[in-house]
Amino acid sequence: MGISLGLVGLGAFGSAFADLFMSHPLVDRIALCDREPERMQVFAEKPSWQPKLSPRDLYPSLDAICGSDLDALVIITQPWLHAPQAIQALEAGKHVYSAVPVISIPDADEILAWCDRLVRAVETTGRHYMLGETTYYRPQAMYCRRRARSGAFGSFVYAEGEYIHDRDGRSNLREVRRRRLASQAGQEWLAREADYRERGVLNGPMHYPTHSTSGPISVMGAHPVTVCAWGYENRTADPYFADYAFSNETALYYMSNGATMRICEFREIGHPEREIFRIYGTDGCFEDDAWTDNRARTPLTVEEMRDPLPPEVAEAFQQVGGDSFYGGHGGSHAYLVHEFVDAVYHDRVPAINVWEAVRYTAAGAAAHKSALQKGAHVDVPDWGDPPKLNDIP
Repeated sequence: MGISLGLVGLGAFGSAFADLFMSHPLVDRIALCDREPERMQVFAEKPSWQPKLSPRDLYPSLDAICGSDLDALVIITQPWLHAPQAIQALEAGKHVYSAVPVISIPDADEILAWCDRLVRAVETTGRHYMLGETTYYRPQAMYCRRRARSGAFGSFVYAEGEYIHDRDGRSNLREVRRRRLASQAGQEWLAREADYRERGVLNGPMHYPTHSTSGPISVMGAHPVTVCAWGYENRTADPYFADYAFSNETALYYMSNGATMRICEFREIGHPEREIFRIYGTDGCFEDDAWTDNRARTPLTVEEMRDPLPPEVAEAFQQVGGDSFYGGHGGSHAYLVHEFVDAVYHDRVPAINVWEAVRYTAAGAAAHKSALQKGAHVDVPDWGDPPKLNDIP
């Protein structure tokens, strides 16, 4: 017998994951939740969904679906809602998958406070939490973790991660913001945003850090200890950055393993887009989809870097997604779905668990605090490791 699972938030991003969650062989029952009912109806009318979706499992609110008997909830809502909604679901007895980041709001101290509350909620409830960080399951990250487990890097010396995403890039952030604010949740956010503005609290790109921090942190198995960071201020009076202290931020970290890590989060940059990392060790290095050591540089294909999915899972995903079933963000979507469902089914700690997730997030919050102080050294809080690391890939 499989698990029961509810999808909360069926906007553009949530809808991109819906068929994968529905079709997973370990999911027997699926439910939907959205404040805008027409979004749920799109899936309820699909013949492929009807064996697993009952009309009684369409919920108009998070409160309603938290009161259900479902095993788990997948929360893909607006980024300022993630942490409070995840905590509500955990306290209702649900296992939780949350889209990235843990939370994104203008106040770095508030972000860190939510990280602490989320960890405590997992520890108190005993439920599993997983962050849907796409970089973790990019082929490059999977390959580098395999190499790290074998000791091929030697001792880690230096790593760098980048999320270069101009506001007018391929995925236009102005349009993303417009769509978010057009929703009911977006209209509610405008009042909260005004409150931050009145208090003089300014945002920064490092408050959405997980695409850049997760690769190096997950491969090295280390966490940031201290950071110094600097920001680039927009010089064109672009209204997109009206509530931002900086349009670009760069941070340098000292890591718990003695390595250094450089992270860039850029939103005003003449580059189409990049979400990537590079890692250098005493015995081997990874950069630009190639493994390098003292003997040779070996270019790698996506197939060589990617871990295999269980055949029955890949077959089920292919039936709903065709040959492109891996999904977006470097083909990471299928792996994120499988990891969460499999972790809930086997009652094990997910790979991107809460302790891992807050490391990615706290790194960004601390960097923004440093940038506001013109590069002052800021300690990065850490909540430790999971109490039981059982078969985390």
